Parts: sequence; structure tokens; C-alpha cells
Amino acid sequence: MRAKPNAQPNQSLIDGIVTLQALASAPEPVGCRELARQLGANTTRVNRLLKTLAYMGIVRQTADRKYTAGPGMHVLAAQSLFASGLIRRALPVLEQLRRFGHTVAMGVLWNDSVSYLFHAPPGIEAARGLGRIGLLPATTSGIGIVLLSQLQDEDVRELYAEREIPMFPEGMDSLLARLASTRDQGFTRVHVADERDHHIVAVPVGSPVYAGIAMSGWIPESATAELVEALLGAARDIG
Repeated sequence: MRAKPNAQPNQSLIDGIVTLQALASAPEPVGCRELARQLGANTTRVNRLLKTLAYMGIVRQTADRKYTAGPGMHVLAAQSLFASGLIRRALPVLEQLRRFGHTVAMGVLWNDSVSYLFHAPPGIEAARGLGRIGLLPATTSGIGIVLLSQLQDEDVRELYAEREIPMFPEGMDSLLARLASTRDQGFTRVHVADERDHHIVAVPVGSPVYAGIAMSGWIPESATAELVEALLGAARDIG
């Protein structure tokens, strides 16, 4: 469930974190004006926030005066992963799931996107699965569906207000119906009809839920129950 703001949320802090998150998600260095355009924010304010973050070493300027992640951002990432212990607990468990021969993934929900902490297709070393891919739309992801299902319907409506919903062309009612069935089942099975024509089976992790894990590949319906059982066991071991 999304936390509700208190009576006086600190807007400057919110703006700074939104700016930092946008920069962290950018695949290459980005200029102040471009970042402000992406955020729909005032250029002068974004410039002031970026200069403050650069002063702290969290971001840095490149030779062409664009901004990218600085050492402080990497330190924050390392500190948070160490403090939570999530990766340390999860890696051996996720490695065990790879015996099924499918891609194994773990991710967390950020607004309407999933951030993949681990994503390892068959045949690559587990260590290469760390931070391998970035943000993807939550509604295109099995992990995203199980994590969105933990939200209240009104929060989901607010999240996608007046916007198209990827993979749900029928709109909000279709998404809410999928989320309701996911809550009832405790897992989701998603068919992604792209060039890979693959399936995703995903379950939530934690109580309260804070992450999701999944296996994906060509998964026949008859194999779903076995994978769900394995994923739920792994979620208990991680959680």
C-alpha cells in the first residue's frame, strides 16, 4: 500500500528526490533543460536542485555540462542494499530457482514502473543478473502486476489517471479486474505476446509486500502450479 502524505509534506525534498530519480533512470547524461522538460518542472528550479546534488557529490557534471550519476549515488545504492540485506538474502535463493531453466527476476515497484534488482536469463552467471536492466512499465511485468495488486483500487486509479495503460488497451476496469484476480490467487501469470511470445509467473515477497520475484520463458499452463509453489517457497526464504 502506498503511504499517504502527512499534513505538510516537504515539497523541496519531494522535488529533489524526483529529480534524482529521473537522473538515475536516464540511460545517458542529460542536460538541465531536457530533464526539466521530462519532469514538467521549472528549469531554474531543476538547475538549482542539480547544482545542490552535484555539490554533495550525488551527481556530477560531464565535460559538456550534462549531468549523470556521481559517486554519492553509487554509495547510497550500496549502503541501502547492504542495510536492507535483501540482495544478500535473495541471491542464493534466486540461484536455486534457475534449475527450472527460465529467466529469474526480482524487482520492486516505483510509481508505475518496476525496477529490476536481479534479472538472469538461462546461461549467464548469476552475478551478471544484478542491475542488468532498468525500469520497465509495471503493467507489462508479472512482478509489476503482483506489486500493483497490493495497492488499493483508488491508488491505482490515481496512478494511471487520464493515461494509457501499457498492455491494457481496454482501460482501467480491465487492469483492476486483473489485479483483483491476482490478489485472490496470490500470484499472476502473464502472457507477453511480443516476438518472444513468453509467459511470466510472479509472486509477491514480504509481509507487508516490498518486492516481487518471477520466472519467465515458454511456460505451458500445466507447469504453472509447480513454478508457483517454487516461487512461494523462495519468497518465504527471502522474506
